[in-house]
Amino acid sequence: MKKWNVLPCDWKAAEALAQRYQVPAAMGALLQTRGLTGPEQIEAMFGSEISLSDPMQMVDMDRAVERVWRAVNGFEKITVYGDYDADGVTSTAMLYSYLESNGADVTYYIPEREREGYGLNVAALDQLHQQGTQLIITVDNGISSVEEVAYAAQLGMDVVVTDHHRPREVLPAACAVVDPHRLDCPSPFKDFAGVGVAFKLIMALEGPDCDLTGLLENYADLVAIGTIGDVVPLLGENRVLVRAGLPHLSRSDRLGLRALLENASLDNRELTAANVAFGVVPRINATGRIASPDRAVRLLLSEDPEEAAGLAGDVCDCNDYRRQIESDIFERVLEELEKDPQRLYDRVLVVAGENWHPGVIGIVSARITERFGKPSILISVNGTEAKGSGRSIEGFSLFEAVCSCSDLLTKFGGHPMAAGLSLRPENIERFRERINAYAAAHTPQMPMPTLTIDCILQPEQLTLEVTRSVKLLEPFGTGNPAPLFGLFGVRLQDITPVGGGKHLRLTVVKGNYAVRCMRFGVSLEMFPYAAGDLLDLAVTLDAKLFNGKETLSIIVRDCKPSGMDGASVLTGVQVYEKWMRNESMTKQEVDSLTPTREEFANVYRFLRAKNGYEGPEEVFFYRTCASPGGNMGKLLTMLDVLSEHGLTSQQRSGGVCKLTLKPVQRKVNLFDSKILAGLRALQKEGEPYGGETQNL
Repeated sequence: MKKWNVLPCDWKAAEALAQRYQVPAAMGALLQTRGLTGPEQIEAMFGSEISLSDPMQMVDMDRAVERVWRAVNGFEKITVYGDYDADGVTSTAMLYSYLESNGADVTYYIPEREREGYGLNVAALDQLHQQGTQLIITVDNGISSVEEVAYAAQLGMDVVVTDHHRPREVLPAACAVVDPHRLDCPSPFKDFAGVGVAFKLIMALEGPDCDLTGLLENYADLVAIGTIGDVVPLLGENRVLVRAGLPHLSRSDRLGLRALLENASLDNRELTAANVAFGVVPRINATGRIASPDRAVRLLLSEDPEEAAGLAGDVCDCNDYRRQIESDIFERVLEELEKDPQRLYDRVLVVAGENWHPGVIGIVSARITERFGKPSILISVNGTEAKGSGRSIEGFSLFEAVCSCSDLLTKFGGHPMAAGLSLRPENIERFRERINAYAAAHTPQMPMPTLTIDCILQPEQLTLEVTRSVKLLEPFGTGNPAPLFGLFGVRLQDITPVGGGKHLRLTVVKGNYAVRCMRFGVSLEMFPYAAGDLLDLAVTLDAKLFNGKETLSIIVRDCKPSGMDGASVLTGVQVYEKWMRNESMTKQEVDSLTPTREEFANVYRFLRAKNGYEGPEEVFFYRTCASPGGNMGKLLTMLDVLSEHGLTSQQRSGGVCKLTLKPVQRKVNLFDSKILAGLRALQKEGEPYGGETQNL
């Protein structure tokens, strides 16, 4: 369950925008809700001009250019030092390729995630020194490597740092430190990925007569992959780079990329940021997570068709293996939570397991956070060492929470939405307690997972013309998400399984209009609604070719009972979880969880009529308690009491419940309950409680 946030729309202003730019009213509403109302904003979003700021505006860029050209012209050995993710791999391949084409004596180095970790390390520097490296150019790393850069200098190696991560108070003592997030950097655009900064270095190396069009033809495909892969905002110069790169990627002359696209079934297709993010980036990332990232760089640089095909197959096999490991760990995490369900009431979920693959736990953490709507940290224990990776939700800084536990950690880092850490295994339980204590103190009411609806449309407004105009806003990604439209108050008329039962085609009606929608990845058994239900849908629009004709495709991304307030439902859950954590409760909170006779009877009658229930908790709530006085926390309390008295058995996890009726042997006074007595005991002193008797 999510809180649905509908952006406010001034339809009068939206219609004026639609008329001014000759687009459908729905597109005018989209522009208005996203704040794209001025000519400059519209031109920046719709315009096709390829324009990037002067790279020499970046502080230290002049020093970087001078030192790199001195190394190239002096035949010094140069090493491009990258990172093992898609951003680092594409940055490495691009800068290596450029320097090699200019006659440089150049090689590259990518550290292995498990053995070396992120960024420069002393062992790698020793190895590069032994190999004769005189200049190291970092890409997508280096800004935090103060000690390592100093060590390189002791060995007689110079370092040029290019990075996009935020610097510490002290910068590395390198020949040049190029990072748009330096406080003294006047460059107008700050949100580059590492590959974007590396591309700006190449622009600067080309000098004032830089042929930007030619550089984009050569490298924009790599820049697009790295920028999309690093999930930076697709606005400003990033938008320019990705818009230029996607067409080049579709027809790339890199043998490795062509083989990779073929393996991903993306060859001969118009590529978007979305299918690159889901089809290309994970495959490149997988080599860094599971195997050697060097393989991905070789794939991007390969000039031999046979080698490229073999490497592409290896990379895709590696991704398949990564997905299997990910799935296995995900199931094991769920098993751990089922063993100790009390942990599900924590504000931050912390789960540890033996020998979970450290390269994958971050992805699994993202899935756990999505499933339970809470920040999560997964920890892999290997002997005397434990490594963790976590993901958060908007509004809760996981990095700050981890920082509060720094005395328990041997290493940590990250940002508000993600963090990594290392600690001794014996400190894991203490870490779980401390990070949850921090969350309780700093964020007593945790933020709710949110779904943002751009605007609400009527069925008659869903047209191919809207789809065509929406495409003008591509590429979509962070900072510029694919538009999500609300289709509210529609009645479900028909549910048809398609695709061998793996997907559903839904027919919904409102007024005189009926529309067909697709709900992918949901079987009939998983779908909790029935014909006749009144629903709110969150949909995206697309145009598909069918029998040579372009047709409108309406895709349901989420749905809920019409009018249900997700924020209110989730607030009820949070109050219930507060009780489960044995925290002090106000009288108002206790009253919100305390059921009446009629509410108990209503829930039990429903269960008896349906012979139990299995499905989302919010749908059960909708069918039994969605009245003005209804409360999800109260429903969960009633389910606990019914189970306490042996009337039902229940399994609940991640917002899904399975309720099975048991035979009734005798009359039961539901209010003669240890659970309800415990609830009353949590009241603050001086706030009396009054209950009533209910027999079943």
